[in-house]
Amino acid sequence: MSHTAPSSRSAPLRARAEIDLAALRANVRALRARAPRAALMAVVKSDAYGHGMVPCARAALAAGATWLGTATPHEALALRAAGVESRIMCWLWTPGGPWREGIEADLDMSVSGMWALEEVTAAAKAAGRPARVQLKADTGLGRNGCQPADWPELVAAARTAEDDGLVQVTGLWSHFACADEPGHPSIAAQLAVFRDMVDHAEKAGIEPEVRHMANSPATLTIPESHFDLVRTGIAMYGISPAPELGTPADFGLCPVMTLAASVALVKHVPGGHGVSYGHHYVTDGETTLGLIPVGYADGIPRHASGRGPVLVAGEWRRVAGRVAMDQFVVDLGGATVPEGTEAVLFGPGDRGEPTAEDWAQAADTIAYEIVTRIGTRVPRVYLNEGPEEQAHDSHDSHD
Repeated sequence: MSHTAPSSRSAPLRARAEIDLAALRANVRALRARAPRAALMAVVKSDAYGHGMVPCARAALAAGATWLGTATPHEALALRAAGVESRIMCWLWTPGGPWREGIEADLDMSVSGMWALEEVTAAAKAAGRPARVQLKADTGLGRNGCQPADWPELVAAARTAEDDGLVQVTGLWSHFACADEPGHPSIAAQLAVFRDMVDHAEKAGIEPEVRHMANSPATLTIPESHFDLVRTGIAMYGISPAPELGTPADFGLCPVMTLAASVALVKHVPGGHGVSYGHHYVTDGETTLGLIPVGYADGIPRHASGRGPVLVAGEWRRVAGRVAMDQFVVDLGGATVPEGTEAVLFGPGDRGEPTAEDWAQAADTIAYEIVTRIGTRVPRVYLNEGPEEQAHDSHDSHD
């Protein structure tokens, strides 16, 4: 699919996810302004939270991001294969991971424990060149990262590997547990632990290029956490990481994705008519039903059955009955609209349409999940490409 498609209002597609790259670039600029003394890492893991990894990476770099972040090494290697030359960090490694490929692709690779350091140094020997690694500290999240008790051993081994010319420690980093809850006692506690662990590493001779801890909510609300680099994920895509603290507009952000489908069928039905599996919805009286041709195979959450909002012909409608694999139904309340009418599931909200946050509330989840789960069966249509994206206009939406 061409990334230079016109506005999808007229695109005859079953479904489409419009990705507004101008909004993404503006969001990156707004986030840079929130952390003016820090570099910005644009996190593009999970196909850029469902938005398309390569086009979003290029747009973020064009707007001033200097690093890209991915979870898996394979995501990072896909960026390199697409010709992206910026610094790229990847952090979710498993034993036997493609360490040598990462070294040869000039990736910055996170190390959370001795097993990983041992594997990456062996790969560096085989590659004949040092590996760029970043040591991750578990300051209280309890997920990936090295525990404080094990940190001295890891730091000492990393220093030895540096002396042996096998690694270069380019960063020290950690991740918050509750940055989306300002004032939570774990925030100050984690910052204190991180500063102690950084201090220990630096006294041991580690000279990191970057120290970083701030995710999207910390970038927006915890300036003391910005250090040398901030890692912005969901906020870059215009979704509030902490809805109780503010809308995207409150943070100067605009949602990047609009999800729409074409109404596939409109029909009159009598009262008492069951709708979709299990007949969890039964019409109150004579009405019209509209068939929306997307379902949980496309990422529409089944948990939003009976609740998910859709804008059809200027009116909010709700999913009537269960979301099925490929389709769901809305009760049009007797209105008749032409087949092919656009049904907007979510977008920025500036045309009166629901937002990803509205769907998150309907599905008892978070907006991160709503956009990230939109599947590859839904084409991405890229709007407002800049010169950088147009220069690389190839079929990268599913890289």
